[in-house]
Amino acid sequence: MAMPRKLKNLNIFNDGNSYQGVAKSATLPPLSRKMEGYRGAGMNGPVKTDQGLSDDGIQFEWTLGGWDLIALRQWGATRADAVQLRFAGAVQRDDTGEVSAVEVVVRGRHEEIEFGDASPGEDTEHSITTTCSYYKLTVDGEVLVEIDILNMIENVDGVDMLAEQRRAIGL
Repeated sequence: MAMPRKLKNLNIFNDGNSYQGVAKSATLPPLSRKMEGYRGAGMNGPVKTDQGLSDDGIQFEWTLGGWDLIALRQWGATRADAVQLRFAGAVQRDDTGEVSAVEVVVRGRHEEIEFGDASPGEDTEHSITTTCSYYKLTVDGEVLVEIDILNMIENVDGVDMLAEQRRAIGL
């Protein structure tokens, strides 16, 4: 019998500041690519060509249970990699009890801070969308995906996917 790995707990860090007890949820950035259909002579159908990362880029969405002054002070940062966020997750299999450490590190800047509804005596949340120029996914200390848009680096399972392209354009 095998059971899937399920997220059992998490924490978020903003420039090293822990949100233990404050973070409510996180939507990890989807990894998506822009694909364009191509059908040439002698082809019975289209083949999608890989055009790099999707036009939406990399976005990390996270929700905090209340007002957060750290993120508010970071609003309007001018550098594309001004803010570092780290998602730390404990993922566990219920058949073996094995716990894996999942870490997602992103750097970017806040695109949107949503203050939510303001009602006396009701729960208050901030939802923050951070657009990212850097992304790294690590599981149990092994880097699976690392994307550094500004430096044209894309490593997947230890393979530098853009090395030949950088070399071809003199980088």
